[in-house]
Amino acid sequence: MDVLSLTKGIRSMFYMVTPNESSFENVEDVPPYVHQATPFFMGLMVVELVVSLLKDGTPLACVSDIVTSVSAGIISRMPTLFARGFEITTYIYVWDNLRLLELPWDSAWAWWLAFLAVDFSYYWVHRFAHEFNLLWAAHQVHHSSEYYNLSTALRQSLTQQFSSWVFYLPMALAVPPSVFAVHIQFNLLYQFWIHTEVIRDMGPLEWVLNTPSHHRVHHGRNEYCIDKNYGGALIIWDRLFGTFAPEGDKVVYGLVHKINTFEILHIQFHYYKYLWRRFNRYKNIFNKLGVLWKGPSWKPGKPRLGDHAEVPEVTGEELPYNPSWPLALKVYVCIHGLMLLGVYQDLFESRLILSQVTVLMMTGYILLSLTSIGFIIDQRPTASMLELLRCVLMMMLLRYGYMMAPAPLVVPIEAFVSISLLYWGLQTLSQLIAVKKKTT
Repeated sequence: MDVLSLTKGIRSMFYMVTPNESSFENVEDVPPYVHQATPFFMGLMVVELVVSLLKDGTPLACVSDIVTSVSAGIISRMPTLFARGFEITTYIYVWDNLRLLELPWDSAWAWWLAFLAVDFSYYWVHRFAHEFNLLWAAHQVHHSSEYYNLSTALRQSLTQQFSSWVFYLPMALAVPPSVFAVHIQFNLLYQFWIHTEVIRDMGPLEWVLNTPSHHRVHHGRNEYCIDKNYGGALIIWDRLFGTFAPEGDKVVYGLVHKINTFEILHIQFHYYKYLWRRFNRYKNIFNKLGVLWKGPSWKPGKPRLGDHAEVPEVTGEELPYNPSWPLALKVYVCIHGLMLLGVYQDLFESRLILSQVTVLMMTGYILLSLTSIGFIIDQRPTASMLELLRCVLMMMLLRYGYMMAPAPLVVPIEAFVSISLLYWGLQTLSQLIAVKKKTT
């Protein structure tokens, strides 16, 4: 990466790009800014960690939470391995068949109009995701962390993209897909850096921009924080539509009802099971539909969004869920997590030249790995058997060339995987012997 690309990449993270350098005639020419930002995500997370340690002497999160957030970020991008993103696909369809006029793709004023239109649309995507229970089932993933740091920004939903596309379709009547494809990515990237407690106040910018202070409120489970500050890059929409709240009492982060797990598939899908149970609890069809289309805390006889006075009270003394687990396993999970991140990067960069079978196989391996890591963090009894299976698959993928490593690291990686395989094999054997003794 040359200096020019490096500086442009950093500026992209803060929406500090000009129309001239980010305007494209065809949607195929638009760079995958979000995917290219992975090194910047990791780099800024390290910077935040160092600054917080120097400033306060304490880390901003635990290993369990950071690994889980990164895992959610990986899993949320998996569908794009097989097809173009759902938002851009539906957008192109409406543009091709229903557009009323065609704004110029290379115009600065059209670029700025699209900036406002995407951010306005995102406000309503975000607001509906909080006010409609079926949409909240997807979005709750992002709020499931009890910490607030840059890794929290990566904790994204696998399913939210399958509903958010609707809100952007009016733009497709006039704004070219290439312009939309640029701004939908920049809008998401901007929201990365506001997930931090390191930056406290930004002065006059607080009136216009969405800032870390405003977004901290949004992530809070204090009563004054619920359903507030939905903005993406701008906070003006919240001020206009009455959903703004300034930061006040100490913000306590996370879901109103804690889930106390780091297992990624459970975090992604547990709320759908909860919705199904609530749906079946009621006999009246209107109450059943209310479970889906009213707010998460709605009950029969309550306002559409529920009664926020019934939200469990917070004192500011609450501690995040952070069960103790061995330091050696933390190091193990971090090393394997970094290796998995490399597999994820390589898969995205080479997906166009790989067969669909290979892409599907590697996707399955990544999902298995993320699940196994979650099992290890949660210290589940079946973690050793699942991790043994994963290590066997990893060794096979390395041997048959499906996973590549830099030449100097090939031998160390194979040795580390072999040691991992031996360790989990012994752990599994020990568990099986213990089970057999109990049954005899």
